[in-house]
Amino acid sequence: MKVIVNQDACIGCGACTSICEEAFEIADNGLSTCKITGEIPTDLEQPVKDAMDSCPTGAIVLAEGEESEEPLAEAA
Repeated sequence: MKVIVNQDACIGCGACTSICEEAFEIADNGLSTCKITGEIPTDLEQPVKDAMDSCPTGAIVLAEGEESEEPLAEAA
């Protein structure tokens, strides 16, 4: 499982960082970014999924080409 943060959808609320600071951080531009560029480690998959579910704008999405139960958000 790989995830990205859609910068066009992110509002920088910090919900993801409070749920899984091992995977997410607020960048200098005030928006969230995923610190893990490759596969999410197995022990972090559930917290990352929780962060995805808690994102108010749905900005955290599976990286292109990954299987998902829901369609990927399109960049604006």
